[in-house]
Amino acid sequence: MKILFDTNVVLDVLLNREPDAVEGIKLFSAVENKIIQGFLCATTITTIDYLCTKAIGRKPAKQAINALLELFFIAEVDRNVLVAAIESDFFDFEDAVLYHAGVHVGVDGFVTRNIKDFTLAKHPIYIPSELSGIIQSSLD
Repeated sequence: MKILFDTNVVLDVLLNREPDAVEGIKLFSAVENKIIQGFLCATTITTIDYLCTKAIGRKPAKQAINALLELFFIAEVDRNVLVAAIESDFFDFEDAVLYHAGVHVGVDGFVTRNIKDFTLAKHPIYIPSELSGIIQSSLD
């Protein structure tokens, strides 16, 4: 299963934002153990760098980015993705870019804490606990 992670789920893990970090860590573990293929949108990397640098400092932020690049595949953002995003009916352009980058690389679904931001999505949108449960049930 190929899943694109929304920026908020990644930040929950990197910044240990409780209580949401718990489910995010389970999903990161599923990626690390190759139970699912994890994807990040290229724009997520730049956003995470900016926010983590402010929160934890430059050196730890760079280490976090390097770790993410080792763990996740990157869904690129190019002209086609940007055009699809701007032509979509998504309210938020950033969410539209993330969504269309995932569609472009063929993900099976998306994981986010903000399902309301993806009401126009045609692909499955999961909250972290829901996706964790699906993964766990597939292992049982």
